[in-house]
Amino acid sequence: MDKSEQFNKWFNVFILAGMTIVTVLVTAFRLRDADGGQAMLVIAAVGSLAGVLANVFSANGRILTFLFGLIDVSIYGVMCLLGAKYGNAAIHLLYFLPMQVVGFLQWRRRGASEGERVRARRLDGRQWLLAGAVFLAGLVAAYFILSALDKTEAAGVIRWLVLTDALAMMCNILGQFLMSTAYMEQWIFWIGVNVASVVMWVLTLRQAPDSSFAAIYVVKYSFYLLNALNGLRIWIQLSRGPEAQ
Repeated sequence: MDKSEQFNKWFNVFILAGMTIVTVLVTAFRLRDADGGQAMLVIAAVGSLAGVLANVFSANGRILTFLFGLIDVSIYGVMCLLGAKYGNAAIHLLYFLPMQVVGFLQWRRRGASEGERVRARRLDGRQWLLAGAVFLAGLVAAYFILSALDKTEAAGVIRWLVLTDALAMMCNILGQFLMSTAYMEQWIFWIGVNVASVVMWVLTLRQAPDSSFAAIYVVKYSFYLLNALNGLRIWIQLSRGPEAQ
């Protein structure tokens, strides 16, 4: 085992063990203090653990990501709906959920199996321009649509909670598409998702400190951010392989 593989092994252990320990501790603390919503808190914790497994498998180019991803996106979509994060709820239940099946089939076509990693590839210049244009146009449209739907935040020049919701939504759309089609650049958008989601749930905690599941998602997306940085490193290497294209 070379140094890169050894580092990756221990990094995965850190992500999985760290997420499990922190999730259990946060859940226990919240269960002790929560006046209600205990069931949702436990369900959110289960979804978070499934999600971190999906992310670790994805970072390593393993097809099992779609099994755990199916569990994660289902639970997270419902929690976002309950927390009035309508953009994230819609994207998880109406897009992420069916894309788990699409991604599984696409990865199988690119050589992924129980013992083999997917063959990664990269966007060319024209594809980058198209992705950037879609992202910017979608971000503007999502912000104004969600601003019109959201009634939980006072109006201002920029509605920051809505903006982070729209940003996470668009990064999710492009990240999932690029993931399902095995492009390395997915990790740039996943990093954007994780940063926006951490900010969004921190703002949620500030506005509603008694939220029974927001703290779980602050922890979840902090670990996801670390994993996304490692995933970018791994997929840069995978996309340089002789069979990448």
